Amino acid sequence: MISSKHLFLVTCILITALCAIEPACKKDSGISPVPAITFDSIAPNPCIAYQDSIRIIISYTDGDGDLGQNATATKNLFVTDSRDTVITQFTIPQLAPNGYTGAIQGNLSIILPPQYLLSSSHNTETAVYAIYVIDRAGNKSNTVTTTPLVINR
Repeated sequence: MISSKHLFLVTCILITALCAIEPACKKDSGISPVPAITFDSIAPNPCIAYQDSIRIIISYTDGDGDLGQNATATKNLFVTDSRDTVITQFTIPQLAPNGYTGAIQGNLSIILPPQYLLSSSHNTETAVYAIYVIDRAGNKSNTVTTTPLVINR
């Protein structure tokens, strides 16, 4: 006859074994499968000459690891210039190996090409950039905005 201590021990072992093979028992990372981004920095800052490139750093988290794409024709990072609403599109390279389904997080560096002044009658303009990403499942992140940047002639 099995004692109640042994029965309890066998039950605990079985539950542990089932959780190891049953996806429903996986520990939830608590990170949404919809990517989330935060604005970190923009440089040079607070002003640039209109011929200068701009570097923007954002942080990302993605609960299922499907942010990024190896197909360079697929655009998945979008930067909108507040001055004219022109959207510059980029490709984030695949950030996790094929088949990986866990959470990922890190930083992305975005290099915008040299900026220009929209009006020939102004010597300065202020730009703010809005940024969002889309993962391989089509989930769109939140949109973040940069701090204002003054572009000088």
